[in-house]
Amino acid sequence: MGSESHSPTLQFETYSANIATISEDVNVPRHGRRIRRKDKRHATGTRIVTSGVDSSTGTLALREQAREAYWKQCDPIIDDRMLWRAQTFRHIMHPLPGQRILELGCGNGAFTRQLAKITRGECPLTAVTFASNARRPADFPAVVEFLADPSFPETLKDRRFDFVIAHDMLDKRNAVWLLQQLFVLLVPGGRVLFYESNPWNVIRRLRQGLGLLFGHRDPRLLLNRPNMYELLSELGFIRVFAVFNDFVYAPLTPKGVWLLRNLSIILENMAGVRTLAGSILLHAQRPPPPTTYPRVSLTIAGGFLRAVSVVVPCHNEEMNVVSLVRRLLELFNDYVHEIILVNDNSKDNTGDIIHQLAHENSRIKPIHRSAPNGVGRALRDGLRAATGKYVLSLDCDFQHLLPEVRDLFDAIAEGYDVAVGSRFSRHSVLLNYPVMKILANRAFHTIARVLLLAGFRDLTNNLKLMRREVVRDLVVREPGFAVNAETGLQPLLMGYRVKEVPIAWIGRGIDMGVSSFSVFKVGGGYWRVLYHLWLSRFLRAGPYGTLRRSSIVVAPPQARRVLRTAR
Repeated sequence: MGSESHSPTLQFETYSANIATISEDVNVPRHGRRIRRKDKRHATGTRIVTSGVDSSTGTLALREQAREAYWKQCDPIIDDRMLWRAQTFRHIMHPLPGQRILELGCGNGAFTRQLAKITRGECPLTAVTFASNARRPADFPAVVEFLADPSFPETLKDRRFDFVIAHDMLDKRNAVWLLQQLFVLLVPGGRVLFYESNPWNVIRRLRQGLGLLFGHRDPRLLLNRPNMYELLSELGFIRVFAVFNDFVYAPLTPKGVWLLRNLSIILENMAGVRTLAGSILLHAQRPPPPTTYPRVSLTIAGGFLRAVSVVVPCHNEEMNVVSLVRRLLELFNDYVHEIILVNDNSKDNTGDIIHQLAHENSRIKPIHRSAPNGVGRALRDGLRAATGKYVLSLDCDFQHLLPEVRDLFDAIAEGYDVAVGSRFSRHSVLLNYPVMKILANRAFHTIARVLLLAGFRDLTNNLKLMRREVVRDLVVREPGFAVNAETGLQPLLMGYRVKEVPIAWIGRGIDMGVSSFSVFKVGGGYWRVLYHLWLSRFLRAGPYGTLRRSSIVVAPPQARRVLRTAR
């Protein structure tokens, strides 16, 4: 994978020896002694050492150099890993053009480069290293401000940032001090994301044991997941979550990378097993949470202008529908031809809210359905009513995903006929996703690939952008959630060009209501769709026996130019 092959024992010995040397170079005591400090014992029972500025920045330098040494010697897929992490940052934070990002401990810039690329060079990025003699890497893009800043945070004291990202920088000796500084550097509503080594990881413990065997001790004082959660909460951060992340860690083989990367999504969400992950992903926000978002348009000139019908099934979605519509129009107003809100026999105030929205904006088209209800019936009625050149279908609780819809437009501009938001691509992010739903999804798609002799990863999510011609050819029969299998698999079998776009899926918060999806209730519909599609593909029989592609779709030149213009 682009690095020399070493035995695990030799890697661990070399790494441990170098860490010991680094500890002496930056003059930070290995266990927090002989520094000006005050001990603070948290409710978790863990001693957190708060120290003076000099020793705290020294600890930051130690942690940065230790991490860089490990990445260089023990991680043969560091470039891929940094790409995964940059994608995760984007999917969780959803940065908009112009929002400012601070990266602490950027090292040689492995993550910085990926983050600048993933954010399309639209977000000012300040990359700070704590190595005083470091020079700006020659290949850093212009959007990156590089600071060699051993006197942190003085050089940033008059600056404010929307996001902060760091890798393996929290230590028991400086965690309180560092998080206090970041609290000040964040704008109200600003957010932090840390990737921290998991002290419970068995490989890390093996490496630590080998280090002791060869006379080298790991100078890092790691915090575990409860420590981090409690510390952030006590310091005033809100919306704190700490999740185990990443089972792709050394020692690695090329086949092992492929296997572990595919298994990570399952293992990260599996109780008990997930505690063995290599990292802990830590998120927090400075209060108060934003009630409004930057008014930034993600539209550009091209073939999508006033050409997109948005179809949204709504069943008891009074908590979500207003924020979804408002955010859609803020981000994609120039693209929206109409927003079709299908009130699927709701028992709450969803119908009244939709009626009021339609009264305020003529582009909002309400459809009010009576019993029997069902997301399949609602989606079918909405697709039939759509009149735009392109049709975007999405769920009512997808407002947090809207910045990522931009990637769907990019895919259509590339010449694809259908773009699907994929929860299970290698760059997707799943948080708080029920493990039973993961297993059911992966089992369904694995069997579907075998039975239909087609290649895909996840086509059953209701986040799809389709050309009007594709929508016209669909045969939508399912009354429930299995309609998502119909709209995802039928275009592929008809020969349309389908692209899966990685997205994030985050479980509903308490302010978003309760999902009506249940694996056990809807599973039969998915298998019924798969069986009928198999009959259609190989026997031209069954309910989808008439499934045919009616025309050849050619992307208009102005649409093909959109992607190049955006870049």
